[in-house]
Amino acid sequence: MGDDNSIADAARVSYGKGTRSASDNRNLIRYLVRHKHTSPLEMVEVKFHLKLPIFVMRQLVRHRTASLNEYSGRYSIMSDDFYEPSEEYIQPQSKFNNQGRGGEMPDTWKEKYAQTINEITYKCQVAYKNLIGYGSVSHGGLARELARIVLPVSNYTECYWKMDLHNFFHFCQLRMDDHAQQEIQDYAKVMYEMVKPEVPIASEAFEDYSLNSISLSRMEANVLQYVFNTFPEKQHASGFVQSITSYLKKVQKAEDVTFDMSKREWKELEEKLK
Repeated sequence: MGDDNSIADAARVSYGKGTRSASDNRNLIRYLVRHKHTSPLEMVEVKFHLKLPIFVMRQLVRHRTASLNEYSGRYSIMSDDFYEPSEEYIQPQSKFNNQGRGGEMPDTWKEKYAQTINEITYKCQVAYKNLIGYGSVSHGGLARELARIVLPVSNYTECYWKMDLHNFFHFCQLRMDDHAQQEIQDYAKVMYEMVKPEVPIASEAFEDYSLNSISLSRMEANVLQYVFNTFPEKQHASGFVQSITSYLKKVQKAEDVTFDMSKREWKELEEKLK
């Protein structure tokens, strides 16, 4: 609902429609995104009809600027569809990230976990059907609002989900990031690719100035300023040039200068510069 022209028209409302060329629109929209003048982007809205596992839905609903309406397990019988991760998605708990997966495990363990998930899912599905009765008991079975409590969060739900473009870009930046859960990444990437052709100029600006850019804290900027000022002086006389990231490690350990950054912050800065 809306396009690049909607953004440009909102930004220059005093001029009226049709007074600027497409190239002018591009420069204007890029300026707006670059300088975070976001109100005109809110004139465009995106709406999706989504079918997704409940645990993915719970991450989607965290973006509270969205308007949504979800399938009701009180009124209706829940879906027979359940999410089961593919083999490449089955990984151990990450040793470095308490809220994610990472690393490898033997295929035998992957098969064992996949089988366990499948068996538990089936038992939950059978239990739910037995509880609601499906018309096989005279009293009509257990109320749907209670019967659904035995279903796992891998059960699929549906919703209509609407959001303005500014907040949708923010959603994409968070949920397409490598640190997000893989399943929500998969949804966010497809959703973004669906929206991108509708607002190509705004999407290009979002990619250039937000999605594929980095932001620096005051301390990180001070570190880089120090590196840029001293890095050329520290090179070997033979002409060998160190990488900036290897020099960062030396700066971190230096005793004659401090930047009040934690180990986590140093690691994050190094990741930004890779």
